[in-house]
Amino acid sequence: MKSFSISSKNIIKNWYYINANGKILGRLSSIISHYLRGKHKEIYTPYMDVGDYIIVLNASKICVTGKKNKKKLYHRYTGHVGGLKTVKFSDMIKNNPEQVIKKSVYGMLPKGPLGRIMFKKLKVYRDEVHNHHAQKPILLKI
Repeated sequence: MKSFSISSKNIIKNWYYINANGKILGRLSSIISHYLRGKHKEIYTPYMDVGDYIIVLNASKICVTGKKNKKKLYHRYTGHVGGLKTVKFSDMIKNNPEQVIKKSVYGMLPKGPLGRIMFKKLKVYRDEVHNHHAQKPILLKI
């Protein structure tokens, strides 16, 4: 019996959209990363990009559990001495809610060139308005 190996021309990539209204950040992010990697398909191959495109709507209405709304912090470093910048979750969700979901999903994808390719298939929008109607995305019920 021969083993089956998928080639890049045989991969079909679908478009899905998710309404993040009232969803918990970590649980939603793990489902999104699961679909971006392609683990829901029977042709999943760890070293290839077989995942689908995901559109996330209503990113500003995402929830977190416990006291994370007030205590969760996002750190970044500018590269200069004393250049540690810290932003609270509550400020980030007001100013840039797309970044909250993107940072969460990016941490769950593989590191390296393959993970960066998978991450480019994630589209996050603050409201319900998006410009991917031509792709005919399918609602992903969670």
